[in-house]
Amino acid sequence: MNKHRLYQVLLIAAAFATLPLLGGKLALLFLLPLLIAHCDTIDGPVLTAAKKALKTGNVDLVLIWVQPQDEDLIRKAFQQTLEIRKLSPEAKAMADMYFFETLVRIHRAGEGAPYDGIKFDEAELEPGVELADKAIESGSVEDVVKNVLKHTEAGIRKRFADLQDKKKHAETSVKAGREYVEQYVIFVHYIVALHEAMLGGSAHGEDHHCS
Repeated sequence: MNKHRLYQVLLIAAAFATLPLLGGKLALLFLLPLLIAHCDTIDGPVLTAAKKALKTGNVDLVLIWVQPQDEDLIRKAFQQTLEIRKLSPEAKAMADMYFFETLVRIHRAGEGAPYDGIKFDEAELEPGVELADKAIESGSVEDVVKNVLKHTEAGIRKRFADLQDKKKHAETSVKAGREYVEQYVIFVHYIVALHEAMLGGSAHGEDHHCS
């Protein structure tokens, strides 16, 4: 597993640990923009790699964040940036920003996301992102594991308890029966979403049981 994929997996796990108790499908819809958006912040993983690449002259550090077909474009932009940086401090700052924007734009395009600029100090990271970052920086995933297990168990138990409560009254009226069905769908979709997140996607597409 390369660093990019590892980072995405940790973000998914950490985000699940800090999400409020949402329905499974809604949780996944929330996660997608979260994972993408973090990569356009000035201190996010993509631009952290870019800063190190420019400092060391090693373009390979940023190539992992783009698709193979975009490597030549990034290599060219990287080389141009290195040349312009030599001219003056002002030129260095402008060249760096040009490279940062080019890299993030290409990275987001590869993820199927639009580019709307680099986020600076005002950008606030979601708790799950910070949790994943700390795990990567510290070299320990224990806090992520503890949080994921704690919140995942709580999410499952709450939805199951709500389902059992609705089930008791399901046959008393059509309205009560529909409330049971609604809670049944929420519970099943939540479990499916967790299962898909753990396995990296469903082998059976979106044809879920009673979906």
